[in-house]
Amino acid sequence: MAFYHGRKRFPRAPWFSGYVDVTVVPQYAFETPVGEGTKNVTLAFVVAMAGQPCTPSWGSTYSLDAAKTSLKLEERIAKLRSNGGAFAVSFGGSVNSELANSCSNATDLERAYRAVLERYNPGTIDFDVEGDNLADSAAWQRRAAAVAALQKERIKEGHALSIWLTLPVTPQGLTDAGTSAVDQMLAAGVELSGVNIMTMNYGSSRSESQSMLDAGTSAAQSTNDQLSIIYQRAGITLNSEQIWGKMGLTPMIGRNDLPGEIFDLDAARGLNSFAISKGVQRVSMWSLNRDTSCPQDTPRIRPAMCVAGSIKEPNASPMY
Repeated sequence: MAFYHGRKRFPRAPWFSGYVDVTVVPQYAFETPVGEGTKNVTLAFVVAMAGQPCTPSWGSTYSLDAAKTSLKLEERIAKLRSNGGAFAVSFGGSVNSELANSCSNATDLERAYRAVLERYNPGTIDFDVEGDNLADSAAWQRRAAAVAALQKERIKEGHALSIWLTLPVTPQGLTDAGTSAVDQMLAAGVELSGVNIMTMNYGSSRSESQSMLDAGTSAAQSTNDQLSIIYQRAGITLNSEQIWGKMGLTPMIGRNDLPGEIFDLDAARGLNSFAISKGVQRVSMWSLNRDTSCPQDTPRIRPAMCVAGSIKEPNASPMY
């Protein structure tokens, strides 16, 4: 595992880290973990600043300086660490522009990523790349080159840097754009800690008879098969067990964005058991912000803020 607390490196073992959207109001108090299930967090999302394609920001509206003052982000990260927690930084997301998609200058892109690394000193960074951003092959070339250079730079300076790709899937596994993204990162010399698949929002790729749990386990098994071939293409031979150790699973808890897709507690327990049985390295969820019950008398509420029907169990992490 590549989360860090001060100078301590946690052992490489299966880990759970819920995503936190740091720009959502009301804020989720990630700095004060309520239990083991919330001690590790993945802070989302660093993207290009609105109107400034090579400037990193949180959610396109908060510069890194503004996040320090308005969101108290650095103060809260320090408090999380003092409370025994750890964090990763996630770039991208389903909206806004990931830096490599908007910044066409390689030097400026590397500088933008470095600014985030130097500001927060994360041991792990995550690239959640979706939609049109995922299909942009030129952006992947820029991203891969910059990340490879920075990873080598950090290692030389004594700061290991774990890199994860978070990619969409269908029950049949990664999309063609997703497999190409992994290819490009490996070809550039990036040492990937793993590929984290978003077991959510399947749409028409999920049959009516297939449960959300079945769709998730099918996507995971298919991705395992695909990654074996991808690594072989890159000249790296890994067996199925080793591939599972380089994978992550991230469902969207409760109601997903598409009609008829609800990831409930039974699905959470099932996916957790599956992950443990396979030796999956990482389990997450979108998101800790929404892991609370919607008021029963509120038929429609912003999905990011709660889980309609609630899958939350007090003082219990749904996975790992």
